[in-house]
Amino acid sequence: MGSVNLARRLVDGEQIVVGTPAAPGAAGGVEGGVVAAAPAVLDLNTATPEQLEELPGVGEVLAARIAEFRTTHGGFRSVEQLREVSGIGDRKYAELKDKVRV
Repeated sequence: MGSVNLARRLVDGEQIVVGTPAAPGAAGGVEGGVVAAAPAVLDLNTATPEQLEELPGVGEVLAARIAEFRTTHGGFRSVEQLREVSGIGDRKYAELKDKVRV
């Protein structure tokens, strides 16, 4: 239980199995006897900059830009609005669109 992050937010429907080896072909992996859940889909309107940094290709600067866009525009109304954030082009958007939601 010591390796389980009890402060991590869960997404509705997400399942984390503790103390059981992963079934072959299961999403996620095993870390210290704990089955790690598949990466959760982040909500663009509630994710912290630190959580945004966990997305592929998103560092501190881009995470701050996403959070600033959210603040100045009253939140995201669609995932497609990520394209309006400085530093997110077509390729970056394609990497992120399935990993985020509104």
